[in-house]
Amino acid sequence: MDGQGTFTQYDPQPLAARMRPRTLEEYVGQEHLLGEGKVLRRLIENDRVSSMIFWGPPGVGKTTLARIIANRTSATFIDFSAVTSGIKEIRTVMQRADENTRYGEKTIVFVDEIHRFNKAQQDAFLPFVEKGSIILIGATTENPSFEVNGALLSRCKVFVLQALGPEQLTGLVERAIRDPRGFGELEIEMPPELPELIARFANGDARNALSTLEMVVLNGETNGKHVKVTTEMLEQCTSRRSLLYDKQGEEHYNLISALHKSMRNSDPDAAVYWLARMLEAGEDPIYIARRVTRFAAEDVGLADPKAVELAVACFEACRLIGMPECSVHLTEAVVYLSMVPKSNALYMAYESAKKDALTQLAEPVPAVIRNAPTALMKELGYGAGYQYAHDTEEKLTAMQCLPDSLAGKSYYRPTEQGAESKFKTRLEQIKAWKKAHRE
Repeated sequence: MDGQGTFTQYDPQPLAARMRPRTLEEYVGQEHLLGEGKVLRRLIENDRVSSMIFWGPPGVGKTTLARIIANRTSATFIDFSAVTSGIKEIRTVMQRADENTRYGEKTIVFVDEIHRFNKAQQDAFLPFVEKGSIILIGATTENPSFEVNGALLSRCKVFVLQALGPEQLTGLVERAIRDPRGFGELEIEMPPELPELIARFANGDARNALSTLEMVVLNGETNGKHVKVTTEMLEQCTSRRSLLYDKQGEEHYNLISALHKSMRNSDPDAAVYWLARMLEAGEDPIYIARRVTRFAAEDVGLADPKAVELAVACFEACRLIGMPECSVHLTEAVVYLSMVPKSNALYMAYESAKKDALTQLAEPVPAVIRNAPTALMKELGYGAGYQYAHDTEEKLTAMQCLPDSLAGKSYYRPTEQGAESKFKTRLEQIKAWKKAHRE
């Protein structure tokens, strides 16, 4: 066994630094901004980059993208630290950049964690951004609406960067294994599922994924250039157990079913357990949030109209801040939905209406509720006899809105659960009034 001697020939830089993409073609993720024809890619390719803020979670490539922009636009790149740079240092560099513009040189000033700069430090950039002496690119994990001065923010375009998906991270890990800048000179033996496990544990963070890979390889069993890595070694390096979970297989559907049915059965303890099983196995929180939002309408509905509001708010929290922080938002939603009254009346209403819609596709819209934007349509009787409900004292009319073959059909059948009991009472009153006035 050669031990660590095998790695002495390699670059001492961390793997994440060695594998940092150098071009847009190597850059992974943010297709919504950098895909063919997308806005940020066009700005870079046409050399029309202006001051901007990159807002997104850690490890998604904010610094890397700023460096790529500087290289692509042949600009001088200045990296500022929000922790060590004071106003004096900022003004010195700004004045030098101001002088460079006289010679046609562009300067990109990159400020990582710009939210850590105080107001005075941020204000020091403002006159040079206004004059065009610099192109300011700030990076932040915090909402710039609250953390960046309004005057500076108004002069910057905000681009929201998203956490990398498991497939993207798996690709990065596999590339680092093959690439000479990574471990391409080694013969790495590992289980085929290990790159995907590393990607799951990274939770959208490319730096985390590459650092984990580096730790695992450096702690592997070495024999010359041959390195053997095991799943157990990954678990030791990450202090996390590889849970039984195949996101494309049966266990994926088993666990989401367990979560859904635990909430339906008003069992918050079981629901939180299955939630934790999924998240800790690396499931995408956005996927869970989508299912939770569906549950709010399908299984709670109007028994508690606030359920959908909470679920959608949870979805937005997951989208904006990601794991691990959004785990508590999902927990709040799951527990709330487990505890509130349940009703599947909306689900049943749609399924019943869908059946009729599919089997009676030729049913015409009653003429009375058709729109009549042209004279011909009016002559054909479109809208004839239409009654405007707002003109009545009760805000109701006895007008028939269903086709004749479906007249009197009931799709929505409210339950007595929670707030839906009020909707049931109201619906009964409406139907009784319409029946009386038709007769």
